[in-house]
Amino acid sequence: MKILLLTILACLLFGAAYAERPAKGAHLKMDDPTHDFGDVPRKGGDLVHEFKFVNDGTAPLVIVRVITSCSCLSASFSKRPVAPADSGVIRIVYEPHKSEPGAFNKVIQIYSNSVDGRDILTVQGNSLDDEELERSRETRPKGPKPRNK
Repeated sequence: MKILLLTILACLLFGAAYAERPAKGAHLKMDDPTHDFGDVPRKGGDLVHEFKFVNDGTAPLVIVRVITSCSCLSASFSKRPVAPADSGVIRIVYEPHKSEPGAFNKVIQIYSNSVDGRDILTVQGNSLDDEELERSRETRPKGPKPRNK
């Protein structure tokens, strides 16, 4: 019985030690792969968000291509390799006036030499015409949210 418990413990320790090591090769690790713009005016201008990432691998990371799910999104990124332990940014611009009003959920695919190969980002929100945006602001409760005791 003791041998079985020691074997299980050794396997768990080995697994934990293996999981802590950085990925062999480049690895793109996102701080947060999603962003919610919330309620936005449809004709209020472009929305911008920068997705921050770090190369937590052992080789330089090269972003090869970024594909957006519609023409209302554009992405920009550095073509230079990101050294291990360095960070970078993928800048997304969403143009709500190019889409229909209402809820949106857009996908951005990142292709790189990361061990994962492809990473996914998402942006979402609710694009409203001026009248709808005003109504949503009027119905939203004012002041801090009540605390549960």
